[in-house]
Amino acid sequence: MGGPRIGDEERDAVDRVLRSGRLAQGPEVEAFEAELARDLAGTAHAVAVASGSAALDLSLVALGVGQGDEVVTTPFTFPATVNAVLRSGATVRFADIGDDFLIEPAAAAAAMTDRTALILAVHLYGLPCDADALAAMGRPVLEDAAQAHLATLGGRRAGSLGVAGCFSFYASKNMTTGEGGAVTTGDAELAERLRVLRNQGMRDRYDFAAIGWNLRLTEVAAAIGRAQLRRLPAWTAARRAVASMLSEALGDVEGVILPTVPAGRDHAWHRYTIRLDPSIDRDAVAAKMEADGIEARVYYSQVVPDMEPYVGHPRIDVSQPLERARAAARTVLSLPCHPGITEADVARMVASLRAAVSSAGGDRP
Repeated sequence: MGGPRIGDEERDAVDRVLRSGRLAQGPEVEAFEAELARDLAGTAHAVAVASGSAALDLSLVALGVGQGDEVVTTPFTFPATVNAVLRSGATVRFADIGDDFLIEPAAAAAAMTDRTALILAVHLYGLPCDADALAAMGRPVLEDAAQAHLATLGGRRAGSLGVAGCFSFYASKNMTTGEGGAVTTGDAELAERLRVLRNQGMRDRYDFAAIGWNLRLTEVAAAIGRAQLRRLPAWTAARRAVASMLSEALGDVEGVILPTVPAGRDHAWHRYTIRLDPSIDRDAVAAKMEADGIEARVYYSQVVPDMEPYVGHPRIDVSQPLERARAAARTVLSLPCHPGITEADVARMVASLRAAVSSAGGDRP
């Protein structure tokens, strides 16, 4: 699916930090935060943290979510989304998805109760949720923007669509710091609470204001991130070009349902994810493409509430219908979509997928 893109700029940045002798919570982190706020999310504040999971954990605590509260979110996501809610002490209430793989506003409204503290909206695969429709329900919207770097809704960037946005800079993401994350927000008081909580609860040296964690980002990671962020717009444009080529080339393959981008949204294309007709053996298609040297992957083969650690969990509510999410888990397949893909690569992917679908039950008369 394309590994991290590391070049001389990143290597020079690491060397600059090592030569400085300042490795933790220094000028690189401060500069990275300012650049993230300005160039990634378009918010007043960004708080760099140790991972995308740390961003979720700290945001929930800083927003006061805890025992007795409920959080409405999607079942079709990586489990890190749900783990953060459970660690906060709150209860997870799942709401079904729409055809775009994202939490469906009407389903979210049906899942809400008087105890709902917020809606945790996952911008899955890089497509932003309809955050405005979710916010209209009267609860704060916290964005899981781990896959949505430079995605937009109505011209506003992911990370600025709710009360806060949680980004991941893990090695597989559209930009990376190796391990790392950030919370973006327009709320100065929330940003300050986040900074205190990530730093063992300290406002200043030995001035403790809360019980916190050590979830700081290192200077080395921030320096890498600054170099990556400068290259992100070009990489995002390349991903969008690859996605356009794939959609054009796959439009006539029977049994393949292409991803769509609703009007007013810009996709970051962390994943280019198709659906296959239920009559087609999805796993056989993936295996055939793998044999052809193409990394076709399933994200994700189960919804979170059907995964072993979550079945029967006392703070997971599955009372709402989740049929569309479960259907997606049975039929989705992600194709390579990254800046290194060429037109020849697209042609080879399309030929492989066409043959695999035909042999696995598609293209039937």
